[in-house]
Amino acid sequence: MTANSNYSAQNIQVLKGLEAVRKRPGMYIGTTGIDGLHHLVYEVVDNSVDEAMQGHCDDILVVLEGNDIVRVEDNGRGIPVDVHPTEGVSALELVMTRLHAGGKFDKNSYKVSGGLHGVGVSVVNALSEWCEAFVHSNGKIYTQRYRIGAAQGPTAEAALQALPYDGAAKARGTVIRWKADASIFETITYNFDALSNRLRELAFLNKGLKITIRDERLSTPKIHEFRFDGGVQSFVEYLNENKTVLHRTPVFIEGSRDGVEVECAIQYNDGFNEIMLSFVNDINTREGGTHLVGFKSALTRTLNEFLKKSKQAKKLDESLTGDDVREGLTAVLSAKVPDPQFEGQTKGKLGNSEVRGIVESLVNEQLELYLDQHPDVIQAILEKGVLAARARIAARQARDATRRKNAMDSAGLPGKLADCSEKDPRICELFIVEGDSAGGSAKMGRNRQYQAILSLFGKMLNVEKTRIEKVVTNEKLQPIIASIGAGCGNEFTVDRIRYHKVVIMADADVDGSHIRTLLLTFFYRYMKDLIEQGHVYLAMPPLYKVSYEKKHFYAYDDAEKDRILAEAGRDPEKVHVQRYKGLGEMNPDQLWETTMDPARRNIIQVHLDDTIEAERIFTTLMGEVVEPRRRFIEENALLVSNLDV
Repeated sequence: MTANSNYSAQNIQVLKGLEAVRKRPGMYIGTTGIDGLHHLVYEVVDNSVDEAMQGHCDDILVVLEGNDIVRVEDNGRGIPVDVHPTEGVSALELVMTRLHAGGKFDKNSYKVSGGLHGVGVSVVNALSEWCEAFVHSNGKIYTQRYRIGAAQGPTAEAALQALPYDGAAKARGTVIRWKADASIFETITYNFDALSNRLRELAFLNKGLKITIRDERLSTPKIHEFRFDGGVQSFVEYLNENKTVLHRTPVFIEGSRDGVEVECAIQYNDGFNEIMLSFVNDINTREGGTHLVGFKSALTRTLNEFLKKSKQAKKLDESLTGDDVREGLTAVLSAKVPDPQFEGQTKGKLGNSEVRGIVESLVNEQLELYLDQHPDVIQAILEKGVLAARARIAARQARDATRRKNAMDSAGLPGKLADCSEKDPRICELFIVEGDSAGGSAKMGRNRQYQAILSLFGKMLNVEKTRIEKVVTNEKLQPIIASIGAGCGNEFTVDRIRYHKVVIMADADVDGSHIRTLLLTFFYRYMKDLIEQGHVYLAMPPLYKVSYEKKHFYAYDDAEKDRILAEAGRDPEKVHVQRYKGLGEMNPDQLWETTMDPARRNIIQVHLDDTIEAERIFTTLMGEVVEPRRRFIEENALLVSNLDV
């Protein structure tokens, strides 16, 4: 008899109310890790922002209270509290306890919104140990409390003195307060900086909207207040803050057509990288979509039309490509679409075909008009584009030469690479090791079946200050590109990588930190998908070896060393502490058991949680401008431990 031979109607489970959310939380918030925890905050804030987009709200407050409680306040219209005509309970209870119940389906209430599925605040409620809602309306305060998504009584009036916040100055608006369910989430401790970054983004996209986040978990509350009257123009200026710009004021484009509203800001800098952020109804469309395709097409076509009429055309035998015109570009595109069709629950890509034409025509018309009136701006942009095109051609020739050279070499792999025998990339690991001495130990200590070693030597190239033709021909970077085997820059294809774990293994000192930063800069600029898909790791070699009573212990920081010494305190004169100055001081066996053995090693996976802040950090640390770097070092120097100078 097979396992499901008695499969019948009684085996069909019907999940009622919010049970489905608790059963499969990942379907609604993506993950039960910290990103999913933060998603709860974003869902509630998005409702307040939707009120702002309709012109009913200009002030949002997010408070991280003690005991992992969060509170979100706004001064919008307030969730309706009257009894629903067909459901027999208050509208507040419907919104808080039923999936697909909300005002976003009614175009009279919300012309555009980010919360399209009507599941936002009810999902927050379902995944909380407890939740409570307060509505200030018509001089009264209404409230309802919930436990694991279920109402604990009807919506009722509340007294001002009974509120868990200062409600005296609040004439209208909604307050949602909750504690996430620790049995659902891996952690219920919020990250103030991560939340701040998203709230800053929302403030940029909604000019004039004030968003404040306050962390009351500290003895002295930490507060960030965001308000940008310049909107997306201010956003672009923020992104270019530590860069040398080619024109002082960002080009601003706005307009509406067929109910679709478009805002866009463009500014070029003298760097070689592109920052292109796109949003639909304040949702970050990280995978792009039709609005972004329309923008890129218009930008390339418009600049090529100007190129034909300029003196720069003589310096180039072909048209500018999209990559050429986007070198050094910082742009923010924001579209408000009445009925957006997103691909997937994550809303990462816009699918509306009509939006492409709307964005393309608006950008074409307004960009052409602006550049006609600002000849100095178009001159600077075209000079930048032509230089990019010539560099692209030189890089192509360099790659072709490298491929021809590799074709003559039967292996096609660099001599410094000690490859593994396994051919399945999902199993294989590449250790990029600083120094020939450490590389030699790693080669001897590794598991040759699935671990490959690539030794680095000499000073690495800082790609932040270099064009791609210099990158692909650099003798320090060529072995890395060839070993990973998936191309570089716009030709990089993550599906072709030869190893699913690329581990940076450098000394635990200043020089090692510099090597790690240079390599991470290279991966971020020229193999970004390698980081985004979680293939880059940092090895964490121990700082100390503590020996006593014929036993050896490894400590990865001072606290762990002190703990080991405390345990050995009964006979301290027999304790020997060795401080590792570099990986080369370890013999192969030690390197294997501390840093390379999957069963015992410590490695950190590199995550790209916030592209905007990552961009600013790489620019600050590795860019041309010195003053922001000095300021960053001064502000963070005291946070560094185990610094060897």
